[in-house]
Amino acid sequence: MKYPHVDLPVDIIAWDDVDKEILNIYKQSCRLKACIFALCMEGNFTVSINLLDIKIKPNDFVTLLPGTIIQFHDLQEKVRLCFMGFSEHCVNGINLFQATINSFSNIVESPVINLEPRIASYYNDYISLIAKITTSSHTLTTSWAQKVLDLMLYGVNKLYSKQHPSLKNPPTRSESICRKLIQLVIENYTTERSVQFYADKLNVSLQHLSTTVKQTTGRNVLDIIAYVVITDAKSKLKSTDMTVQEIAYSLNFPSPSFFGKYFKRYVGMSPLEYKIS
Repeated sequence: MKYPHVDLPVDIIAWDDVDKEILNIYKQSCRLKACIFALCMEGNFTVSINLLDIKIKPNDFVTLLPGTIIQFHDLQEKVRLCFMGFSEHCVNGINLFQATINSFSNIVESPVINLEPRIASYYNDYISLIAKITTSSHTLTTSWAQKVLDLMLYGVNKLYSKQHPSLKNPPTRSESICRKLIQLVIENYTTERSVQFYADKLNVSLQHLSTTVKQTTGRNVLDIIAYVVITDAKSKLKSTDMTVQEIAYSLNFPSPSFFGKYFKRYVGMSPLEYKIS
């Protein structure tokens, strides 16, 4: 199934009082091009993240990386969130993968974590401050937005790198396989892009891995591998001085040409076109 892609119209948007009327606009599933952070301040509701329903309660912090499939279900009770989002253009100018290297797998596996009230208040204050700045100024630059994102990612990396799956809600067998797959991909994506390699590492058949991942996440295994590879490639193209050839070899592609075809298949343009876009 193809989901409509959703981006933000400006580099950064921050709101300190998002209610159910706004959230109900996004009742249809979509795939994010933006990077979004949200903190629930009041109310309980259910959201679907990468096709898995997750219940959100006060002090839950949500991190949605680019590529996330998101859908808000009908909200009945009063809900209030604070929210900060960064457009694809803004995110592409930093190395998102490197900024979250210690927490990337945890964010993908468990994008929602519950914060202590004191910590939640700090994030609420920070987002509220950025909301005031963004609404009072019309001259904010992309570079300013990227500095705000860098600072946010620094805190998020600390939050999620300490996060462990809750013992009260142990993952199902299928969820466990998907979590282990994501971790293995992050550890091996620069050298291994074969589905068979990951099936062997997980001690399951190729067919079982493919079926489990598709049913649990809505994606196939190659999509998950490509997501990590392309995320790193995009970051290097936009935030470093590495050449296309250097990036191709750093990701263990046999040639820049092979890398170019792989990149274009998933991004729709060549690495060079993406770098200068």
